[in-house]
Amino acid sequence: MFHNISRAFLSMEKAIRVSVSKRILLVLAVFCLPILAMAQEEEEKDLGTEVVNIVKPYTPSVSDAFKVKETPVLNDSIVTTKKKVDYSIFSVPVASTFTPAKGTAATVEKAKPIKLYDNYASLGFGNYTAILGELYSNFQISRTDNAGFFFRHNSSQGGIDNILLENKYYDTQLDGNYTSRQKDISFEIDAGAEHQLYNWYGLNDIANDFTAEEIAAIDPQQSFLSVYVSGNVGLNESIFQKVQGGVRFTSDSFSSSEIHFTASPEFLLPIADFDVKVKGDLDYLTGSFDRSYLDAGTGINYSYLNLGVTPSLLYVNNDLTLSLGASIVLGMDTEASDTDIFIYPQVYASYRLVDELLIAYGGAEGGLRQNTYYEFLSDNPFVSPTLPIAPTSQLYNAFGGLKGKLSNSVGYNIRVSYGKEDDKALFQLNPYKGRILTLEGYEYGNSFGLVYDDINTLDIFGELKIEVSEKFTMGLNANVYEYSTNNQPEAWNLPDIRASVFSNFSITEKVYGGVSLFYVGKRQEFFSSTQAGVPFEPFATVVSLDAYLDANVNVGYRVNDRLSIFAKGSNLLNDDYQKWLFYPVQGIQGLLGATYKFDWN
Repeated sequence: MFHNISRAFLSMEKAIRVSVSKRILLVLAVFCLPILAMAQEEEEKDLGTEVVNIVKPYTPSVSDAFKVKETPVLNDSIVTTKKKVDYSIFSVPVASTFTPAKGTAATVEKAKPIKLYDNYASLGFGNYTAILGELYSNFQISRTDNAGFFFRHNSSQGGIDNILLENKYYDTQLDGNYTSRQKDISFEIDAGAEHQLYNWYGLNDIANDFTAEEIAAIDPQQSFLSVYVSGNVGLNESIFQKVQGGVRFTSDSFSSSEIHFTASPEFLLPIADFDVKVKGDLDYLTGSFDRSYLDAGTGINYSYLNLGVTPSLLYVNNDLTLSLGASIVLGMDTEASDTDIFIYPQVYASYRLVDELLIAYGGAEGGLRQNTYYEFLSDNPFVSPTLPIAPTSQLYNAFGGLKGKLSNSVGYNIRVSYGKEDDKALFQLNPYKGRILTLEGYEYGNSFGLVYDDINTLDIFGELKIEVSEKFTMGLNANVYEYSTNNQPEAWNLPDIRASVFSNFSITEKVYGGVSLFYVGKRQEFFSSTQAGVPFEPFATVVSLDAYLDANVNVGYRVNDRLSIFAKGSNLLNDDYQKWLFYPVQGIQGLLGATYKFDWN
């Protein structure tokens, strides 16, 4: 650009010089013409004189421009001069051993894939002559079908201090399953059997006066057998969602028997922004005991059929989940020829207040819950084979709470609920019948029966889960209860507090473990006696069971991909607490074993 401007100024300078030369010639011509004319007049007298004026208008052009000097002349009184500056560096040679290496592309080290096995076997031995054995196997039949089975055995030969009766136990179960997940339909079939053996070893202090003959005459052993078949079928892209159900048979060594059949179909009908869900329930229970506890000549027979339907309206968007419904149940006591109709609320709502950080939820629910002999055995294996089985009607259980995440690794849940139950089953110690050699092994005040009462329950629940990484997880939860009974003076054997703390960790790639703590608060029990065979007057008293804390730990070491060695410790505080009245537990329990993973082929 500056080069072009310079060329323009040079052209203008040349044009100005040519213009000035022409003007000089023109002026000379003007002055010379009169002189020449005069001279011609002198030479030619016959010519007349005449003055000629040549006028040319001035028309400026670019060529008339003058060049501006690039370096102007300053007229300042003070003129500064630039000071000469010399630059220099202090250079010192440095020896270098650096040798450039040929560049290579960076690579990402791939983690070695974990080898997965379809089967494993575990075997462990501990004090109290404890044995733990497990075997699990899975078979991939096709791309959509697979089958498997699970065997488990847990036993101990007893050995609890200061116990007069046999206190060993066995628990063996075998379960199998078959599943198929196809494009339009999926189904699962489960079947299994369980055999348990327990002893009613919980004699009260009066038994300390028993003679060796009287102790030897008591046979405290009880065994149970349970067999079941269950399954479910689901359809994809259909109004009919699924149906699930099953049947279970339970019996014991005192000729007790029970059959429990259930079936629950579900339907889902989408309508605009809502879904209409309809769930049906069929529950049939029948069973018998050879006798009642207080009357050996009278048996107990029970039979119940409950039919229910639960329609509900579902609405789900990004923040709100809403379910409005109710259950209508027809309850029939076929043994007593009694029929009742019940209506229960089925309402649930949750709303995201702050994404996953804070979610508010609440609702109310209820239902007719069918109690069974098998469920009572699972909760308390020391029940007598003389139970009055009946369903429990939960009129409502209203609840509300907050849940969410405090961070990506910390989750929480806080809930408060209040519910009312009619005919809630409570375990209560059977009366002590005295020192009679012909009594059954469960008639010495060492077994549990059932009493029913209407109970209101306030439950405050809190839970915290921490997942620091795959190598460490921790959780804790607690329930605080308050009960209000209608007929009974206490809510027998129901604790005021339940709490637990658990954690799983990996110290190294080979060493792993876990810790768990269980706390159960105080409970109230009723201890009484009858007139039969007692050399003194009957008595009845309320006994308070102390709270207890059970500490457990397990550690393992992976020898290789297939073999692991483990050790387990239970009741590490060596607290001989009583989970049930007169039933102290084993002290510190240790178990050492190994697990081996394998494939059949």
